[in-house]
Amino acid sequence: MSSSSSFSYTSYDAIGLAELVRAREISPVELLEAAYARLEEVNPQLNAVIRTYETRARQEAVIVRPGEQPFAGVPLLLKDISQSLEGEILTSGSRLLSEHRAQRNSNFVARLRDAGFIIIGHTNTPEFGLKNITEPRLHGPSRNPWNTNHSPGGSSGGAAAAVASGIVPLAGASDGGGSIRIPASFSGLFGLKPTRGRTPVGPGVGRQWQGASIDFALSRSVRDSAALLDTLQVIQPEAAFHAPLFPSSYLTDMHYPHQRKLKVAYTTASPVGSPVSDEAKEAVYKMVRWLEEQGHEVEEKLSPVNGVKLMENYYMMNSGEMAAMISSMERSMGRVLTSDDMEIESWVLAEAGKKVSAAEFVHSLAEWDVAAAQMSTLFERYDFYVTPVNAFPAPKIGELTPHDEQIQHLMHISDLDKIQQQQLIYEMFEPSLTYTPFTQLANLTGQPAMSVPVHLTPEGLPMGVQIMATKGREDWLLHLAGQLEASDLWVGMKGNPLFPA
Repeated sequence: MSSSSSFSYTSYDAIGLAELVRAREISPVELLEAAYARLEEVNPQLNAVIRTYETRARQEAVIVRPGEQPFAGVPLLLKDISQSLEGEILTSGSRLLSEHRAQRNSNFVARLRDAGFIIIGHTNTPEFGLKNITEPRLHGPSRNPWNTNHSPGGSSGGAAAAVASGIVPLAGASDGGGSIRIPASFSGLFGLKPTRGRTPVGPGVGRQWQGASIDFALSRSVRDSAALLDTLQVIQPEAAFHAPLFPSSYLTDMHYPHQRKLKVAYTTASPVGSPVSDEAKEAVYKMVRWLEEQGHEVEEKLSPVNGVKLMENYYMMNSGEMAAMISSMERSMGRVLTSDDMEIESWVLAEAGKKVSAAEFVHSLAEWDVAAAQMSTLFERYDFYVTPVNAFPAPKIGELTPHDEQIQHLMHISDLDKIQQQQLIYEMFEPSLTYTPFTQLANLTGQPAMSVPVHLTPEGLPMGVQIMATKGREDWLLHLAGQLEASDLWVGMKGNPLFPA
């Protein structure tokens, strides 16, 4: 084994690090030392990582199997919600769960460990993953490596900050309304949300947010996400949703050229009628020009889905899910939970969910299927649908956190009828939705979507472009992303002041 004195940890992606371990050019323990050294250097500025497991990680590093595991010895961070590690605290960003220890590994984490990843810690997330920023009261805000006055997004904001600052080459993330794609866009990363049913759920949970939420990862390289999807794609008998296994290899197939000219639709119009910045539009126009230069046919087309109605149904699901979760926590804790126990968004959703009838919840879910059918019809004509990821560059820290007057207004949620409650929820999230109105569609329809880093604002903040495909066509997305990554359009970490040149 060669000396690691000249080893540049941040210059490798996860596949590159695994290849070094396999070739015995560096040891898993040395990789851990490099990851923790980088964490110690940048995390005080970013608050990306909220817990570390150095003793446990060192024990696991000596038993990985480089010849058998595709990511043997590669350091990895998990998200502090749903990605449970047996015996370790999992708070979901909530004070209610500040001492909660996981009784077992989630199926997602078990698959990651089987692949040889060494879990080195958990990353910051907003309470219960409900926001597009990461500023929980329990852990404090995560900050964007490109400019620490700004948010890295949410809800996988800690994961994004960790990857974009070089602590790890990729990190566990989840996406229930854009929570992979939004922080990817704000942080200059590649963010893929796979097809519903593609990656593991549970145990004990057959669906997450009625199928809107999936677990996957944020990465700096497209090939890392492709290889990880090869590793994670699964058929789970106990899960509510299944995606047919991809018969080939995502990593291999992303290098094959398209055999035909593509038809691509795009829009820069917000689906909820909110403003869209010139920077977000320019990011899409860059993509359009590049696609046309490649010989593809590109056509402007508004979304066929009623975006306001879609968000109303999305918030209805959030209400029901939060009411059910708080009710379960009350039973397990043996007491009634109050607004003092949780952040205002969680409280408002849980209170509103108490008045949502079973019939209303079912009718709301049926609207997801209407939207899925509308998008399926669109994809009979087009291969991809291109939109901004976010309508504006990353917000400043605290900008989207409710102030005292807003909180007092929201505290009256229990006094309202159920129609007024749902209206208040829309009003509560409207400032956040104005930043990120494009991503929720793919969650409710179940189709795959990705954020690709193709634009920098004059202030040096990244902005991604979202590309959606029909269900099951992650291979198309990954192939296109690989082409973009090899082009001058790809921003990546260029210009990131907290990422080593």
